Amino acid sequence: MVIETRSAAETFELGKKIGRQAKAGQVYTLVGDLGVGKTVFTQGLAEGLGIKEPISSPTFTIVQVYEEGRLPFYHFDVYRIGDIEEMDEIGYEDYIYGNGVCLIEWANLIEEILPPDRTEIVIEKDLQFGFEFRRITVEEL
Repeated sequence: MVIETRSAAETFELGKKIGRQAKAGQVYTLVGDLGVGKTVFTQGLAEGLGIKEPISSPTFTIVQVYEEGRLPFYHFDVYRIGDIEEMDEIGYEDYIYGNGVCLIEWANLIEEILPPDRTEIVIEKDLQFGFEFRRITVEEL
């Protein structure tokens, strides 16, 4: 499925819609260049899960856990991961195969350890349609 958004608010609302539909154990992978709106999408997904606290990318901590929503939310940002073994050190599999919802930003950097059953989300800009335009591809794997 390909969705086009024309503002940060629309990208947020798409994330929110997906968050409302998320089920326990679901894993979302999120890929896109810097500045395409990954954090905005993630904030929407978190709101769709009922999480009210501020959401920011856990760039240096790798994972941020939110437990106040209808399901636990595990937000990963693996942009600064130096070695796949770092994922083992933080207990990655406990989150991925747990009862919460996982979202992994920059998931393409750890592709070899991603679960086969996941929802892949790719956000792309296309400046010929304007600065705010985003093409968001959502694919069940």
